[in-house]
Amino acid sequence: MNFTGFTEEDFQTFQINGLIERMTAIQERIQPKFNQLGSALADDLAALLGQEMFLHIARHARRKVNPPNDTWLAVADNKRGYKQHPHFQVGLFDDHVFVWLAFIYELPRKKEIAQAFLTHQQMLQNTIPADYVVSLDHLKKDAQTWEELDVEQALERFQDVKKAELLIGRHIQADDPVLQDGEALYTLIKETFKTLLPIYQLAYK
Repeated sequence: MNFTGFTEEDFQTFQINGLIERMTAIQERIQPKFNQLGSALADDLAALLGQEMFLHIARHARRKVNPPNDTWLAVADNKRGYKQHPHFQVGLFDDHVFVWLAFIYELPRKKEIAQAFLTHQQMLQNTIPADYVVSLDHLKKDAQTWEELDVEQALERFQDVKKAELLIGRHIQADDPVLQDGEALYTLIKETFKTLLPIYQLAYK
């Protein structure tokens, strides 16, 4: 794997004005790295899960005017798409990298998954490290630590509110030296996903 990590220039992509200009920079600077990183992650996750996993890279095809504020790769067990499935994400905003196990609002079985999580809250508590972060909306940059989260309230909202989401993982700030060490960053991402695999597997049960 030739993945070298992310640089200051990658984060500066999101300061570029104009949809075409920013998308060109995303395609030239970031997506080749996503391809290297995501292909390796798909192979490793497939080995861990015992099933084929597929890489998807965000194309932002629906955008006609406003440039994207973030971009990402996703790894899922479905070749055709990822949004309707539990999936693993790595992406960038202008000030951090996010590493997520993601359950977003397009999930057709969202209520059932939420109920499984509510039933197995103790397993979640035992699995998710206190310093991992949680987002309830993939469009927003902010997140709170698992330790700070009102877990039952968040899971009930995830169950009852159509647009509610649940993303669990890590934020890595843009100035963290690990981002410029491709091997170390890959190890960190892989270990994050490995830690969260029991949650992913619970969602499928």
